[in-house]
Amino acid sequence: MAKAKVQKEAAQHAMETPIGVLHIVATPKGVAQLDFVSTRRGRAKAAKTTSTHAAKQARAHIAKAIRQIREYFSGRRTDFDLPLDLHGTPNQQMVWQGLLEIPFGKTLSYGELAGRIGSPRAARAVGTACGSNPVPVIVPCHRVIGSSGGLHGYGGGLWRKKLLLELEGVLPRGSQAGKQRALPFAS
Repeated sequence: MAKAKVQKEAAQHAMETPIGVLHIVATPKGVAQLDFVSTRRGRAKAAKTTSTHAAKQARAHIAKAIRQIREYFSGRRTDFDLPLDLHGTPNQQMVWQGLLEIPFGKTLSYGELAGRIGSPRAARAVGTACGSNPVPVIVPCHRVIGSSGGLHGYGGGLWRKKLLLELEGVLPRGSQAGKQRALPFAS
């Protein structure tokens, strides 16, 4: 029953970014979901489901998220200041909090992040929690790399991870890491 109430109060919006369309969902508590929309069919669905009757606070969180995501892609923002409404297991929550502590322009390996959150032998569990991150980009799971320095696993595709790391100056533009895909960043 509570789930139906949250869905009724949620606001949604699809926005174009240099890494494709992002579908943002917010509740009155904060941003709850950010999905990569990879197909034209997905874009149409995201656009059609944008709520016009959502709670005022949820819409305010969406507006703030849109502004900050645009600032991030234009190079004017290095971290996000958004209320989040994330639901996950205690271990997922711990990993997501650890992700928020990785500074812009820096990376950690899965093992290093596991050590930082007090579970040094849990690199695979960290990878699983990164894969279930409901708000990629905002909670920067793209900043977690393999112990060899290679790009591994990203729900939005390695090409997006590569472009995000290029934007943050971790990788040189046009590097060979991850799959290549020409996509200019917003200015």
